Amino acid sequence: MTSRRGEDQLDSHLLRMFCLLISERSVSRTALKLNQSQPAVSLALKRLRAILGDPLLVREKSGMVPTERALTLLTHAKGALAEIDRMTVALESFDPQTSRQVFRIGAPDYLAPLFVSKVVERIRQEAPYVQLNLQSLGPDFDFERSLAEGDLDVVIGNWPEPPPRMHLSMLLEDEIVCLVSARHPLVRKGFSIEDYQRAVHVVPMPYSISQRGVIDAMLASHRIARDERVVVQSFTLAPHLLTNTELVFTTTRHFASFYADFLPLCILPSPIAFPAMRFYQLWHERAQHDPPRVDRVLVEASPRDRVWGIGMGASNPDARAPSRWRGLNLLGFALMEARSRLFDGLP
Repeated sequence: MTSRRGEDQLDSHLLRMFCLLISERSVSRTALKLNQSQPAVSLALKRLRAILGDPLLVREKSGMVPTERALTLLTHAKGALAEIDRMTVALESFDPQTSRQVFRIGAPDYLAPLFVSKVVERIRQEAPYVQLNLQSLGPDFDFERSLAEGDLDVVIGNWPEPPPRMHLSMLLEDEIVCLVSARHPLVRKGFSIEDYQRAVHVVPMPYSISQRGVIDAMLASHRIARDERVVVQSFTLAPHLLTNTELVFTTTRHFASFYADFLPLCILPSPIAFPAMRFYQLWHERAQHDPPRVDRVLVEASPRDRVWGIGMGASNPDARAPSRWRGLNLLGFALMEARSRLFDGLP
């Protein structure tokens, strides 16, 4: 892009400088992050102002704030940089043992103990220099915008209706159950819909600002009210609140099983016929037309692991029939996504 005011040009270095300046809203912090001197960053800001014909950052009582034009340009700049990065990667061969690529994944915090930890472990073994940026989703985080602007490559989560304008594929389904203290009266008594409505529930804050969660949507559609007396911001905090209380936590079976293995908790079948919770991976249109390199399903054939593996060995005849797997194959699907991202750019 050529300046309208002279011969100065807007190159990728200036674009990256622009994005960081607008995000940090500080010359000194930008200089620190880029390991450059403040005068050098100030000079770059001066060039950017001349090229773009806008102050970009103006001083207020609280510090430097971006102009409206700067915020508008930020979206375009991030998109341009994402395209440049993909062009660069496409020219390089990928060697997992030496690659220093960055992969950005967004997911709710409750997937961390079940999903992310094994992905990180395996990638550390296979691609020790690859950088993983893991973003926890929350009600204040706009993951759709982050996907559009290239701040995230893929988002994993569950929605009653996945967001429009995004591409998706379903990763897995899981049963919804109720998790309670092992000493809870309902463990011996049995669990009815009336018991569910009378119980005091611990509920997590939704991680999507635009949609209800699957459980809330189902309860609302059947006009079932529950006593949501304890609300937590972190999903992973909820199981710890159950051990010495009569709280009830409605969640997925595999999440419940993970915590029931080391906390004095009990899993009860839900008295309400919730539909299976579906987990999707989402990506933006900007990444949709990257040519697929390998499309075979990767399988973690573990006879004992029903979370990360398929719950059977490789020699089992049913190992080739996904409908008959006894496990969720989380690691296999995670490696498929990692493989797709890692090999993106090979001829």
